Amino acid sequence: MGRPHGRGNPGDGLPPGLKPTQAEKRVAGVDAGVDMRLNPGMENANDTTHVYAARRDRLRASLAAAGHEALLVSHAANRYYLSGFELHDAQCNESSGMLLITTSGRDQLLTDPRFLDAARRLWPQDDIFIYASNRYQAMGELFKSMGLEKILFEAKSLSYDTHALLSEHMDMIPCTGFVENLRLYKEPGEIELLRRSCAVNHAVMARLPDVLLPGITEAEAAWEIEKLFRKFGASELSFPSIVAVNENAAMPHAVPGPKAATDASLVLVDVGGRLDGYCSDQTRTFWVGDTPSDRFRRTLDMVQEAQNAALAAIRPGLSYRDAYMLAKNAFAAHGVDAAFTHSLGHGIGLETHEAPSLSPYAEGRLSPGMVVTVEPGLYDAAWGGVRWEYMVLVTDDGCEIL
Repeated sequence: MGRPHGRGNPGDGLPPGLKPTQAEKRVAGVDAGVDMRLNPGMENANDTTHVYAARRDRLRASLAAAGHEALLVSHAANRYYLSGFELHDAQCNESSGMLLITTSGRDQLLTDPRFLDAARRLWPQDDIFIYASNRYQAMGELFKSMGLEKILFEAKSLSYDTHALLSEHMDMIPCTGFVENLRLYKEPGEIELLRRSCAVNHAVMARLPDVLLPGITEAEAAWEIEKLFRKFGASELSFPSIVAVNENAAMPHAVPGPKAATDASLVLVDVGGRLDGYCSDQTRTFWVGDTPSDRFRRTLDMVQEAQNAALAAIRPGLSYRDAYMLAKNAFAAHGVDAAFTHSLGHGIGLETHEAPSLSPYAEGRLSPGMVVTVEPGLYDAAWGGVRWEYMVLVTDDGCEIL
């Protein structure tokens, strides 16, 4: 199998000066079987307790500055960010629990009996509220016993039904962004975890020329990719793998199916893994066969040209919209910008898609500590698609490719 522009190395297709810092060494560590987890074998380790407490203090300060007494945190990733408790909820209609963050400092972890032992490992016993039947009445009584007359709730994550039931016992005020605004800027420890997660992804990508052989189906390749992520230390996938052959690659979120690669086909692969809670997300487009078609080469060159235009300009102060327009304008110079059908990228951390969005409609500017994807693509329903993606850290004077 062959494809242009290298064989999945972190620096493929990059102009001088944009080679990823330390990425090759980290991939070498994965290759050598080094455990890439920050604290292998340790979950919710005691030495991270102060990290969660500091985050809650920052949230407390922003609540107080806005004149609020308490926030009920129901979004799973926000709950984990503030406490280390349960990154996931089992299903969209289930909850592992919620946090009550108060300006007084008397925070509560609210959950059901199934999670009591897990909660005790990271939260003071006296501040764990276990609910069972009549949970919303019990929660309302707890809030009132704490002197709270009204509380904020996360409008994007609390269901209408739960809100209605809680509102019978408490004055509920919708809000957005309090925790997400903190998560927007990654702490040094988070950046290290994202680097390690990316190293695993780079190592997986480097193996794909030996996986994507003629005859393999999209679904079979997706399974082999998942096994590679597990082999290299990921606890799970960041999202269901996207493996798309030929015209299927024109669907940016294609679902792997029975279509097989041939000895002259393109295969778009968009995959990510989670390491110590933090996600990676990378896309590469491969050619199966010894001689890539002229159209494939030309399309890949245009995609990487657009990506490099954005990478060269990403730095603090650049607006989200202008980052997108750098890639859009690069495509427009070739007359193909109509085939660029999605945003340039998105924030990534505990979730695969989080703020900010690098889209033509987004408002805001890049700042140091943000981690975003840069993933331009070109798509033709009758032929296929090409996308190329890196995760980058916005630094004080530019960006670093992770």
